[in-house]
Amino acid sequence: MPQENKIKLSVVIPVYNEAPYLPSLFEDLIKYFDTNDTEIIIVDDGSNDGSTEIINDFKLNKNYNFDYKTIRLDINSGKGKALRIGIKNSCGEYVLLQDADLELDMKDSLEMYQMIQANDEIKCIFGSRYLSGKLKKNNYFFNNLVGKINSLIFNIFFSQSLSDVHCGLKILRGSVVKKLNLTINDFGIEIDLASQIVRNNFFIYEFGVSYYFRTKAQGKKISWIDGIKSFYYLIKVRFFDNNISTNLSILYSSIYMAYVGSHFGMGLGNLLFIICFFIIGTIIGIKFKILSSTVIFISIYIGSFFGKGNGTSLSVLIFFIIGIFLARYLKKYFLNSKINYLF
Repeated sequence: MPQENKIKLSVVIPVYNEAPYLPSLFEDLIKYFDTNDTEIIIVDDGSNDGSTEIINDFKLNKNYNFDYKTIRLDINSGKGKALRIGIKNSCGEYVLLQDADLELDMKDSLEMYQMIQANDEIKCIFGSRYLSGKLKKNNYFFNNLVGKINSLIFNIFFSQSLSDVHCGLKILRGSVVKKLNLTINDFGIEIDLASQIVRNNFFIYEFGVSYYFRTKAQGKKISWIDGIKSFYYLIKVRFFDNNISTNLSILYSSIYMAYVGSHFGMGLGNLLFIICFFIIGTIIGIKFKILSSTVIFISIYIGSFFGKGNGTSLSVLIFFIIGIFLARYLKKYFLNSKINYLF
């Protein structure tokens, strides 16, 4: 008879060269999560500063009640790879993702765990450094700006309202974890994780957390290069990591919307209209498949026959809005049918 899993919470912590902070990290783990139904999974991502020895020494001390697991990667492979391996080796009903650098307060981690346990409707909670009325220390303007811009772009692409996609503190139920197929190895893992949660129709709750930033001299590893790469990952997870029907819809709708845009403005203004309508078309293609998108196109086409001059533009806009409402109705109507993939 298989042994019943006693682990309720898995805390996954990627570590790369965090020797100065590990003793305090372990103190906090014992303070907030020292129960026999908790497992702590430390993924040592190729550290070479003495972190490995500290991680192993802690295991020998046995001064704790939780189940302590360590995984060593011989080569530094990135935060995303470390998290993916840690998640894969977790077995808790809840999985808490926690950074090792102490920029985030583990007391907040415990509060998030208590919240998700108390409400069955909550499947995942993301920490947010921007919602908090708690203590905050941050003077990295560029990192802060990029984080907010990325969150804004993510919200536009996925129709969300998140304030901090990049926060490293997150807790997920096992039902969410089972749906994930994470592939990104570096800091882009936060975008990959959030996008897959949304794609699987789970609602993301946010909880304001304390934040104490580190400088480069103190070991902060994320850089402006990671900020630039994050824009690439946003494009990737939204426009390339789709099934075939969605990619066809994106191509189809972006082409006809660019064509619609070509009928507006003159010279440079005309080019700007084409680009704007093309972008709108990509978003339409994400939301609506071929048939429902065709309804929008037909509605726009009908609208082009009404009015003259600027009146035609207004008519096209009105019929475009009508087409959106019709497409949404059809999508909802055929949601549970065998041809729902076309709507």
